[in-house]
Amino acid sequence: MSSFGRHLLSAAMTAALLAGSAGAQLLPSVSLPSVSLPVPIGNVPVVGPVVQDVLAQPQAQQAIRPTLDTVAGLPESIAESGAPSLLELRRLRLQELIRQNRNLLDSNSAGQPVRRGILLAIDPDPLSLQLAARAGFRVIADDRDPQLGFRTVQLAVPGSMNVRAAFKLLQRAAPELQADFDHVFEPAGGALLPLHAALAATAGIAGGRIVGMIDGGVASHPSLAGASIEQNGFAGSPQPTGHGTAVASLLVGSQGTFRGAATGARLYVADVYGGSRAAGSASTIFKALGWLTGHRPQVINISLVGPSNKLVQRAIQAVQMRGIQVVAAVGNDGPAAPPQYPASYPGVVAVTAVDAGGRALPEAGKAAHLDFAAPGADMAAALPGKGYAKVRGTSFAAPLASARLLFAGSPQRLAGEARPGKGRVGRGIVCGDCRVDPRAVGAK
Repeated sequence: MSSFGRHLLSAAMTAALLAGSAGAQLLPSVSLPSVSLPVPIGNVPVVGPVVQDVLAQPQAQQAIRPTLDTVAGLPESIAESGAPSLLELRRLRLQELIRQNRNLLDSNSAGQPVRRGILLAIDPDPLSLQLAARAGFRVIADDRDPQLGFRTVQLAVPGSMNVRAAFKLLQRAAPELQADFDHVFEPAGGALLPLHAALAATAGIAGGRIVGMIDGGVASHPSLAGASIEQNGFAGSPQPTGHGTAVASLLVGSQGTFRGAATGARLYVADVYGGSRAAGSASTIFKALGWLTGHRPQVINISLVGPSNKLVQRAIQAVQMRGIQVVAAVGNDGPAAPPQYPASYPGVVAVTAVDAGGRALPEAGKAAHLDFAAPGADMAAALPGKGYAKVRGTSFAAPLASARLLFAGSPQRLAGEARPGKGRVGRGIVCGDCRVDPRAVGAK
């Protein structure tokens, strides 16, 4: 991509962020407002009137302001624009999330969103907690999960200190304490916008296979009407979302020509957002993993991405020790972005996405390791309420891989059915015939 093209794209991203309109939802499209850029932000150039032409492209806002209801992913023109543009998009997206939720969110030194005024202590010893208290930290929550077998303590930072300074203080005051930020995790390519729709209710009698998912809540849909689904909220009551609905339908949905890849399995949904874009934190994921573990699923699907976090890593290790497989999407910020988690943790099955031609999506992230690819473009998934949407992204490849792993029983057996692909596909493409053609179900 030319230097001019990259500048044009960066300016378009910034302009849309300033515009403040929510695009790419599972809702009717709206015309884009006029945007003016009087001053540049950081080192992002201002290109002038041509920005309006870029913003007028139908899918531009899907890449610039994704939501938890986003299913189309990046437009191919932006996905293929190269690392600088994708990295700039990531930076702007995270900045905007923090800016819109300054009362709830702060950032760590890498610019990653974290909960404001909160640090986490993982399985702390009494002496370290005493030392932390002497330094001005206050215990505001103490959670011991019997399923995971360890404890986490939330500490309020002293006074008006920001979390970055507080973390350094805590390390000096209690050097033996295993502590971390309460990082916020994003859907793999989306943020959050709750829908005014009914939740999918428990129905039907499922077989012996059990799959869990950590995501946004799942809305009712005809394809899920006969499925056995139980939902629980860990950031307030469960709230239906397009992202969670699409992922669930790819697991257990069934309506006419549309079929999920694990139809007949019982599905447990842990909503870690509860309708708030500032939710989805490590402490919430910890609780969700504990609840899911209590239901003894064979596989847990996590179509979320974030930085490495000590609490999430410890919780996933505990889940794995109980014989439960964890599958995670690698994200959609391009191969030059930092490795995303939990996909990059040891033992987690990291999944990327391919198109209908078996080509790895250019926007797919690069995890510390890559296990499999699955369809993640040129396919359909359920739209909240009724109907279907075209989907794109590693978020939607992960549940297909999870479903196949559920039946295969182990990553080693799953590798036996993997087929070659083009580009970075790990050990190969699984569930390659699970893609539902959008035309077959009238996907929008």
